[in-house]
Amino acid sequence: MTTQATAAPLATGPGLADRVLGGWLGRIAGNMLGKPVEQGEVWTRERIDRYLRRAGALPLTDYLPEPADPADLASLRPEWRGCVRGRIDGSCRDDDVDYAILGLHLLETHGFGFSTEQVGDLWLMRLPYLQTFTAERAAYRNLANGLKPPLTATYDNPYQEWIGALIRADVHGWTSPGAPRRAASLARRDAVLSHTGNGVYGAMFAAALIAAAFTAPALRDALETALTVIPASSRLARTVRRVVSLHEAGLSWEECLATLSAETAGLGWIHTVPNAAVLTAGLLYGDGDFTRTLALTVRGGLDTDSNGATAGSVAGVFTGAAGIPAQWTEPLRDTVRSAVFGFDGVRISALAERTLRLATAAP
Repeated sequence: MTTQATAAPLATGPGLADRVLGGWLGRIAGNMLGKPVEQGEVWTRERIDRYLRRAGALPLTDYLPEPADPADLASLRPEWRGCVRGRIDGSCRDDDVDYAILGLHLLETHGFGFSTEQVGDLWLMRLPYLQTFTAERAAYRNLANGLKPPLTATYDNPYQEWIGALIRADVHGWTSPGAPRRAASLARRDAVLSHTGNGVYGAMFAAALIAAAFTAPALRDALETALTVIPASSRLARTVRRVVSLHEAGLSWEECLATLSAETAGLGWIHTVPNAAVLTAGLLYGDGDFTRTLALTVRGGLDTDSNGATAGSVAGVFTGAAGIPAQWTEPLRDTVRSAVFGFDGVRISALAERTLRLATAAP
């Protein structure tokens, strides 16, 4: 797979810069949209819609409104005040964006031939331990104790198939436009530091999906392409195909997610598989519309900020920055807050320019 991935031609052209910027803006906007209600066992689909209905915000076409019911305040994430409409002044800090920045720094520092060990070294140098979670925190602890990959992913790590590796995959898609197998190969090398099985497949799937979105005629085509880079027998692939089949059968978005929720029950709200179902449904039922895609994905519940971020990245690449409605981008003030050492306050446009240089210089 590595040879084929490296040899794949990359998408080029005058629209590439706009699509790369669209991916960054979409990721940050989607993350911000989902962040206040990021706690899947509390913020179910039903509760999120009840929150929106009480605030007169259905259909959802903008960032979350402030809560209309004071009882909801205690359940929102502590950062909610900086993430709701009318209060946003640049992006909030979040690991979903930190890892995209760290991935960019990885490629700038070590190039596309980076090793998994170099990913770990960069974590230790640039990423605060307390800003890591679940599988990443377990891998970080293992690194600090002297373990090397792949033991960093398997020793004392019960989160190996959770969503962490998937949220680190975007930069590999952005820098491999139109080359999904190449993107998946890069994402796999990153993911095995902390994940195994469906956790790794999730990263490969997301990277390939984003890379395919640069050239696919429709998001359904990008999804089909992304499925080719992971084992067809994996639970992740079977779940994504199940969402596609329910969509084709004419089920409503609500019926589709209710079916998948029952079929993935017991995995937990941060596991890769049920979150991939929410993401896939958001993309299919969003049908290429940026706002609808973000809204449906976050309303789908589970790991709302991570799913919103990945959906925004895919949709942003697909539409380009020029196609993203202003209510999502203007409050961001072209500014990112980040825990990655040396990157706090960086411009989103600067990150996109640096990403574009890598994409156009890639072998």
